[in-house]
Amino acid sequence: MENQDRRESARKDSLNFLDYVVLDQNGQVVDQGMGRTRNVCEKGLMLQTHVPLEEYHTVLLTLGLEDEVVELKGSVVHEEFCPDEGICSGIEFTEIDERGRRVLQKYLKAFRAAEGK
Repeated sequence: MENQDRRESARKDSLNFLDYVVLDQNGQVVDQGMGRTRNVCEKGLMLQTHVPLEEYHTVLLTLGLEDEVVELKGSVVHEEFCPDEGICSGIEFTEIDERGRRVLQKYLKAFRAAEGK
């Protein structure tokens, strides 16, 4: 697990609980559970779990942003140990429908406004 910063867009710290389902290369469910976001951007998020997720597996996410629920699909691109506990997995979004993109952009815009940026 390496700790190199490969971000293309600014991430906003955000702690939201979510459900996840992990699929292998054949589309078979290999894990599922609850986790929480460490940060979020338009291209992906950092997911904290108690178990490691294998790189390049597909992750189906059900994420609550404010008062809306969004379903997203992504791929595990890297892992690292979280500063407090657990495993942090970088998830790059691979599929977001238009509604999901609007909700995510609304959330990030509100977060930037709250930070005064």
